[in-house]
Amino acid sequence: MLDTRTALVEAATEVFAEHGVATASLVEVTRRAGQRNRGAVHYHFGSRAGLLVAVLEQHAPFLAAREGELLARARTTPPDDVAAVLEAVVRPAVELAETGPPGSRYLVVVGQLVEDHDRLDPGVAEALRRTGGYAVYDLLEQRLPPMDPALRNERLALVTGFILRSVADRARQAASPGRAQLPTERFVRNLVAMAAAMATAPAVDV
Repeated sequence: MLDTRTALVEAATEVFAEHGVATASLVEVTRRAGQRNRGAVHYHFGSRAGLLVAVLEQHAPFLAAREGELLARARTTPPDDVAAVLEAVVRPAVELAETGPPGSRYLVVVGQLVEDHDRLDPGVAEALRRTGGYAVYDLLEQRLPPMDPALRNERLALVTGFILRSVADRARQAASPGRAQLPTERFVRNLVAMAAAMATAPAVDV
């Protein structure tokens, strides 16, 4: 049987993925965790932000370590190799999603937070940083073709959302009958190629 704190974190991951980090009901989190005390979230985590930090901490060590390994490899590739850098985002996400529904839900939550990064609680932002990715995106920015900062930021946000949603969607589809899926390695390589094409598409002028 799960302890209360763990049950709340797992329920929060599910509810935040389904209903959105900002709008999901903490009462619903408490209900799904099997808790009758509506103040359980505040008792154990202090706030929604505290709960989010705990949610992010579930898989942060794995993502940071795996991305670090792949980033070290990407640094040895030519300075215009965007795909090698993006693999450091794609492959760990796929590996996590393939551990089961909790992993794919976690990625949905991370994707929401990345898109809303500028408005995050400082504690949540720091927890998100511990999942890795920042060093990857620093190198990615260096390898992108020249473009103005606003367009570059838009590209990176869209590429990140595309990657995380694609991985989460694949995990959801695996749980129910539907169209045939690519084998894992081919899926990874195809997603990396598509994300690299998005990131390096010709700059759009107004």
